[in-house]
Amino acid sequence: MELKDFCFDGSRKLILADMPTAAGAEDKAHKAELVHRTGENLNYAAELQEKLYAAGQEGLVVAIQARDAAGKDSLIKKVFSGLNPAALEIHSFKTPSSTELGHDYLWRIAAALPPRGKIGVFNRSQYEDVLVVRVHHIEQGYRLAPRCLTPDFFERRYVQLKNWEEYLWENGYRMVKVFLHVSREEQKNRFLDRIEREDKHWKLSTSDMKERAAWEEYDRAFEDAINGTATPHSPWYVIPADTKWFTRYLVSELLADTLEAMDPQWPALDPGEAAKVPQMKEDLENGL
Repeated sequence: MELKDFCFDGSRKLILADMPTAAGAEDKAHKAELVHRTGENLNYAAELQEKLYAAGQEGLVVAIQARDAAGKDSLIKKVFSGLNPAALEIHSFKTPSSTELGHDYLWRIAAALPPRGKIGVFNRSQYEDVLVVRVHHIEQGYRLAPRCLTPDFFERRYVQLKNWEEYLWENGYRMVKVFLHVSREEQKNRFLDRIEREDKHWKLSTSDMKERAAWEEYDRAFEDAINGTATPHSPWYVIPADTKWFTRYLVSELLADTLEAMDPQWPALDPGEAAKVPQMKEDLENGL
């Protein structure tokens, strides 16, 4: 399967049950080749990142959503650690603070956008507000005017998110959204691994079982959010997450392809500075 098979840009409807979680597991014969290609993709992405940073004309945001134990942290570590850290910003969104809840839900997201020229990686994102909020009906406790808490609350948020992402597009940002699609069985295995391994106890949370119990509700929330916000300029990628090396390969393809489509170029030297270069070279060669 190729990256395009996992892309949703609004031209087709996502049915989550039809999407694989273990793609790559059956492709062990090509594992070495695809792992090697992952490295090549990341080297290519790093070269393009340098141009993106130098030009400073566009920013790229990669928003990553997933269920617990789908591999967000390890993906970010393995895929993005080879990029120039000076031109990379990683932001992890936790439960909103009281200050954040006093603002509109996009306030904290907008504050985390990187400046143009950099790549931003969101570990969770603006989509928490149409996922966990929806599943647990958190919006019912918001201090909002009654006119805001209407039955179409989440449908209106999908429209708001599409409009905001279009606004970013028109102001020099590209956003690609990744959903790491892990199976219930693989999540169980990873939870058990966290219980059994002391070095993973820090990741263990008994509240994860509450989220696991709402599996079907999250399926519907993910489907509706992706179908409601997928566009050509801000697509979703539903990436199988059971086989980590294959997940990393696909995301490396996504990163390289997106940067290539952005086509960053080295900025030209300012004409005034260019006129001074011959004298600068002469001075350096003469020992100044």
